[in-house]
Amino acid sequence: MVNAKRVLIATASGLLFGFVCFGLASSGGNLPLPVAYQIIAERTLIGFAIGISALKIGHWSVHGLLMGFLISIPLAFSGLMAPDNPEYSKTSMFIMTIVIGAVYGVLIELITTKLFKAPQVSATPVIAAAAV
Repeated sequence: MVNAKRVLIATASGLLFGFVCFGLASSGGNLPLPVAYQIIAERTLIGFAIGISALKIGHWSVHGLLMGFLISIPLAFSGLMAPDNPEYSKTSMFIMTIVIGAVYGVLIELITTKLFKAPQVSATPVIAAAAV
């Protein structure tokens, strides 16, 4: 069962953090428009995935950390295609993208679960739902 309030809050939080991440990434100069869209969309996707996820991993923070980590991996790989920059290496860009994605995941889960009181709901097994 999906909690619509949770999905909406988590997705909106992800969108907010997408713009925060875009602002931080563009502080050193202008970013190409496709990169800006990719950053915003990927952070929004973290929020949406957290909102719809029924994975019971344990504490809410672990869930946010894992979801942010996993969903940031594709964006991190695309960062390896960035042009060379003397201020940072491609490897550090890869690692920081994943780490910051995990942090955003925890923050999205914190906002959703604690601030707006929309915790994760337990998934109902299909067999049990059919028997009822």
